[in-house]
Amino acid sequence: MQTYTEGLPSPRTARMPPKTKGKGRKTGAQKKKKKSSPDAEAEAKHRLVLLEKELLQDHLALQRDETRRAKASEDRLKQRLQGLEAELERARSEGKAVYAEMSRQRWALKEEVRTRSKHLEEKVRGLQEQLDTCQREAKTAREETEQALREQEETLAQLRAHVANMEAQYEEILHGTLDCLLAKLRAAKPQWDAAVLRLHTRHKEQLRQFALNPLEL
Repeated sequence: MQTYTEGLPSPRTARMPPKTKGKGRKTGAQKKKKKSSPDAEAEAKHRLVLLEKELLQDHLALQRDETRRAKASEDRLKQRLQGLEAELERARSEGKAVYAEMSRQRWALKEEVRTRSKHLEEKVRGLQEQLDTCQREAKTAREETEQALREQEETLAQLRAHVANMEAQYEEILHGTLDCLLAKLRAAKPQWDAAVLRLHTRHKEQLRQFALNPLEL
């Protein structure tokens, strides 16, 4: 019993009357003590046991209340912990989903970039081939044009030389023909003069036959 009531005031001490000064009261207490009997002591012990039992019951009730409160607090903490764990699990799941989505988008982006890069490389390769072909064709056309121009210049030079030669020949032929014609004219002029003179004389004679004066005509 003393173990459970440690730290609590003893019922005997609590029931002890306060000490009073004066000889009269002290004498009365001594007389009452002398009058105590075994029944009174047994009754006092019984009351003490009852009081200690009540105190023990109160103490147990307090412990039960504290236990219930601790259990309720523990349950609340467990529920909160479970909620936090559920939130953490949801956050982990969401994080995994976000990471999976980001990984998928990253892979899709890499695949798109690889496809576009390959397409652009093929396009650049095709354009480079077209450029090389155009450059070769342009070089060939330029060479052919230069060759054609050289040939045209050579032909023009030959034509100019031929025309100049023909002009010189024509001029020589023309001068020779004119000289020959003039020589023939000079050689035929006396004959023409004689023929004209005869023709003129014959016309005069004819006019005289018709009694006409040639000077008046």
